[in-house]
Amino acid sequence: MTPARHTRPGNLLDTARPIGLEEGGGWTTWELTPAQVGTLADQETLLRMHPESATRWRLKARDRVGSVRLGTGDGTVQLTITPKVPVDRLLHLISYAPDRVHFDPRPVTAEPRPDLLPALAHAFVSAADRALLHGVLHDYHETYDTLPMVRGRIRHADQLRRRPGVPVPLEVLYDDHTPDIPENRLLLAATRRLLRVPGLASDSRAALRRLTARLDGVRVLPAGTPAPHWTPDRRNARYIHALALAELVLRGASYELGDGRYIAVDGMLVTMWRLFEAYLARAVGEALRHRVGGRPEPQDRNFFLDTEGRHVLKPDLVHYLPSPHDGVLRQAVVLDAKFKTKPGRDDLYQMTAYCARLALAEGHLVYASGQPSVVEVPLGEGRLRIWRHVLDLSRPWQDLASDIADLAETVDNARTAGAV
Repeated sequence: MTPARHTRPGNLLDTARPIGLEEGGGWTTWELTPAQVGTLADQETLLRMHPESATRWRLKARDRVGSVRLGTGDGTVQLTITPKVPVDRLLHLISYAPDRVHFDPRPVTAEPRPDLLPALAHAFVSAADRALLHGVLHDYHETYDTLPMVRGRIRHADQLRRRPGVPVPLEVLYDDHTPDIPENRLLLAATRRLLRVPGLASDSRAALRRLTARLDGVRVLPAGTPAPHWTPDRRNARYIHALALAELVLRGASYELGDGRYIAVDGMLVTMWRLFEAYLARAVGEALRHRVGGRPEPQDRNFFLDTEGRHVLKPDLVHYLPSPHDGVLRQAVVLDAKFKTKPGRDDLYQMTAYCARLALAEGHLVYASGQPSVVEVPLGEGRLRIWRHVLDLSRPWQDLASDIADLAETVDNARTAGAV
């Protein structure tokens, strides 16, 4: 049984029962009170549990990782599920899909790990660069000002009160098209915080400085100021991933889960297979767009298996390229992620359906481990090739970007070879 961990006396977390499980790990036995059993019994999405006796219970984690504070009073539990992949790799995946992170405002404890901050900086820079690819977001802001000329409209009451009988300067009110909006303030705050981290690689530090320069005209948040509030909408849609990661930076979530010196942070849970799917679709789609152009559509839901549109197909990525005949964008690549070690026949059936419906001769399955292979499937008078790729998440996070580029190259080569 894992020993209990302790915080300093008087800490608000003292009464929380710490329980540590491993993603994909086996059953472990824990001493639990009836109140703690009641708390965990309501968490079927996080773990499985079976009794050994009245006070001893066997627990096993499901497919989520992270740390969260559950229950109240004597039933309070801090549940920590450590991922199979190192946390720096996890942060790299989150940089492409921070919307897959569920934050819980109830504080949990974790051990600071400064060596993870370089990984977090790299992840944030990647997300911010994607957000600013088409320029810094501006919006109209109502501005009160004193000017020597008319701009917008004159604030007559203020003018008469402050300068009766004096024609200039003028008290005016106008709408200013400015980058000084909550979204950019949040990006700048995260950038400045990461720049204060010692030991960053020179390329990461240079990239952060470039972000600071691009956010010129954005107000710096005073120390201790809460993070700006923003609301997702169509206007800031391209910012959403970077903003979610910026909030992760400002929440202080660059830590390893485990024993040692404790800090209080917000709880965080991630469903690993959903994160892997979102990361792979967005990263490969972006790499294909840089390589051959076109438009990636992660989690494309525009195709149905049946003519009545009742059975939607759910590939993780469909990449569209201009047709050589009329220039219209048409589906050219289909890819699906599988966060498991052993490929199954169901995966082949699923990809066969995707390719048949999308009229493609090549389909791509990407696994988190295993061995790559190619399966040829007779289809009508022709044949279909289903590629099984492997993206090794145990490799250093610095190498994952080059692995994604290599995967995009392999996918594109298969497409062009099949078109000959």
